[in-house]
Amino acid sequence: EKQGASPSCLKPTIRKLYEDQEQEPPEILKPWPSVFPDAPLPEDLQVSLRSYQKEGVNWLCFLRNQKVGAMLADDMGLGKTLQALCILQGQSLVLAPTSVLFSWFEQIQKFRPKLPCQLYWGPQRVFDPGSFAENQVILSSYGTLRVDQKTLGSFLWDTLILDEAQIIKNPDSQITQAVHSLRGDFKVILTGTPLENRLEDLWCQFHFINPGLLGSLKFFQSTTVEAMHRGDPQASERLRIQVKPFLLRRLKQEVEQDLPPKTEKILLCELSEEERNIYDALWISTRQEVLQKLEKRENPMQLFELLLRLRQACCHAGMIPGQSMEHSSKIQLLLKILSDSIANGHRALIFSQWTLYLDRIQQQLEESSIGFSRLDGKTKNRKEVIETFQSNEGPSVMLLSLKAGGVGLTLTQADHVFMMDPWWNPAAEAQAWDRSHRIGQKRSVIVHRLIAHQTIEERILELQKSKRALADAILQQTDNEQEALPEKTLTQEEILQLLEKF
Repeated sequence: EKQGASPSCLKPTIRKLYEDQEQEPPEILKPWPSVFPDAPLPEDLQVSLRSYQKEGVNWLCFLRNQKVGAMLADDMGLGKTLQALCILQGQSLVLAPTSVLFSWFEQIQKFRPKLPCQLYWGPQRVFDPGSFAENQVILSSYGTLRVDQKTLGSFLWDTLILDEAQIIKNPDSQITQAVHSLRGDFKVILTGTPLENRLEDLWCQFHFINPGLLGSLKFFQSTTVEAMHRGDPQASERLRIQVKPFLLRRLKQEVEQDLPPKTEKILLCELSEEERNIYDALWISTRQEVLQKLEKRENPMQLFELLLRLRQACCHAGMIPGQSMEHSSKIQLLLKILSDSIANGHRALIFSQWTLYLDRIQQQLEESSIGFSRLDGKTKNRKEVIETFQSNEGPSVMLLSLKAGGVGLTLTQADHVFMMDPWWNPAAEAQAWDRSHRIGQKRSVIVHRLIAHQTIEERILELQKSKRALADAILQQTDNEQEALPEKTLTQEEILQLLEKF
C-alpha cells in the first residue's frame, strides 16, 4: 500500500540482531549489495551525470524497489536536485521552500523538458487530480501544505520528495505534522544538513521516509536521546546502524576532485575602547540575569534571548537600545579587507543573521561607493537580484540575511564570503557559505569569519565544534565504532561557559 511503514525498513536492524548473536540470518534478510544495480536514466534527460550522481540514482532506485524511503544527504552543491529528477516516477509531489520552488520548475524544464510539471502555489492554485498525466510532477511549498493539508494529503502519490527537509525538525510544528500525514509509495528526503541541532531533527525526517524505524518520538527520546545524554557508549553506534542503510551522504572533498578548494579564515577583531566598555557592562548585567534564571531552573533554550544583545554588541554597539555609536570595528575591518578583495578582481557575499546589521553595513558600502545588491526576507524580485549578481556585469558585493540566503541559491560569481556574526548552528553557516562553493565554481573560495576577540563569539565557536562532532558521529558512513556524544541542546553548564570571562 502507499501508506504506513514497510517491514522492509526493519530488515537491516533485524539482520544485525542475528549477527550479534552469531546466528545465520534467513535468506530474506540477506545484506544489500555494496554496489547497487545500474538503473536506467530517463529518456528525456538533457545532461550527463557525474559518476557519483549516477551512483546516487542507482541507490535511490534500489531503495524504491525495496519499498523503503531514502535520505539523500549529499554535501551542498553536489546536485541532489538533479539526482532526484532522475527518479521521478508516476504522479509525484515535490515540496520545497518557496525560495527554491521556481528553481525546481526551471531545472525540470532544463533537464527533463518532456516531464509534465505544475506549480501548486499562490492564491490562484487549483488541485485537479483528474487532469494529471500518467507521469506528472506537482511542485508545492511547505507553507501551501500547511494550509492545504487535507487536499494534498488526500492523494496517494507514487513519489514524494521533500527538499531542504531540515525544515521538519520540530515534531510539534504544523508543517511537520502535515508532512507526516502525506502518503506515497516512495518517499525521499533531500537535505545537506540532516542533523542541525537535536537528535529529534533526525527522528522527524526518518518518521516521514520510514515510519516506525526509530519507534515513536517518546520511545526514541527515552532509548536514544536520553541514553546519549547519559553518555551511553553504544547509543550513537546503534542509531548509526539503524539509519545507515537509508542515508547516503557524500562530501565535496570525497567526490568533487575538480572543485576548487575552500579555505576558512578566522579574523579576530579587536573592539575599540568605547565598544569594549559597552560590551563589558552588558556582559556583567547579562551574566547576573542568566544566573538568576538558572537558579529558577528555567529552560536553558529560553535564555537565548538574554544573550542576543551581548552578541549584537560584538557586531555594532549602535544596535543596543540606548546606544548611539555610529561606527563598528567589525565593519571597519570588513571594509578594509573588502576593498583589497574587490581591487584584486574578487566578488563577495556578506552574511548576517540580522537585517538591522545589514542596514548598517549597507550604509557603509554606499558611503564607500561600493556597488552591491541585497537579498533578505523582504526581497520581492529575488530571481532578478540573483541573476543580476551572477552576470559578468553584476555588482561586486551581495548582502544576504543568513536565513533568506542560506538555501536554494547558486552564487558562483563570488569567491569571497564574509560571515559577520557566528550563529549557534554551524550547519546553517556552512549551508550559507556554500552558496558560492558549488559545481560551476572555478576559483578557490575563501570564507572570512569575523569574530570579536575575547567575547561570547569566541565561546560560540567552541560550542559549534561540539555540534559538528555530534553530526559526524551519527552520520559518518564507516563501520568504525564511534564514541557516543551527548545530545547538544544547551545545558546550564554550556550557557555558563558561554559567559566565562577571558
